[in-house]
Amino acid sequence: MPGPRHEWKHEIDLADRIAIRQRLRAVAQTDRHAKDGRYLIRSLYFDDRSDKALREKLNGVDRREKFRIRYYDRDPSLIHLEKKCKRGGLCTKLSAPVSQREAQAIVDGDLDWMPGSGRALVQELYHKMRCQGLRPRTIVDYTREAFVYPPGNVRVTLDHGLRTGLRCVDFLDPDCVTIPAGDAPTILEVKWDAYLPGIIRDAVQLEGRHACAFSKYAACRIYGV
Repeated sequence: MPGPRHEWKHEIDLADRIAIRQRLRAVAQTDRHAKDGRYLIRSLYFDDRSDKALREKLNGVDRREKFRIRYYDRDPSLIHLEKKCKRGGLCTKLSAPVSQREAQAIVDGDLDWMPGSGRALVQELYHKMRCQGLRPRTIVDYTREAFVYPPGNVRVTLDHGLRTGLRCVDFLDPDCVTIPAGDAPTILEVKWDAYLPGIIRDAVQLEGRHACAFSKYAACRIYGV
């Protein structure tokens, strides 16, 4: 299991994004998976009948988790099931690959294959879908610009263009309509292990900006069921 990581989030505007991008290009490396410095992310988030994940996020519950399925740049040949946990301000993410067929089966509610998948995270999702009523709730699309800085295992992302799939949860459907999620800001995220190097701290510093708890999932849920 990967160790827990520190995480900062800041809501920023377009001018901030341009300034921070220029600073990061001078001191950090562009994510090697990015094309022209950016890539598209599509995620499908899960929640239970009582919207537990949404309520815990909005209420600032210290110990919480959420499940999602994700792929990049409209290419579903590589899909991951992810579980993100937050404990005491530290974040941990677990991941397992799923095929297009398996992802579609989950969306369709065809779950019988999951216990025999041989992947613990898939089996955990199965248990929670069966016992807790977890189910697909919202598609979340956005553009990401990502930078890495090896000392401290730092990753900085600039996420913008947030869109929601409304009531559509078939995230493999290329014709699924998405719309802008209101006036969602750019989200600056900084993640690191034991320490955050000063050169990165300086690069992302913005006067008058404070850490926030913005949730892309919550921002998109207001348009869904």
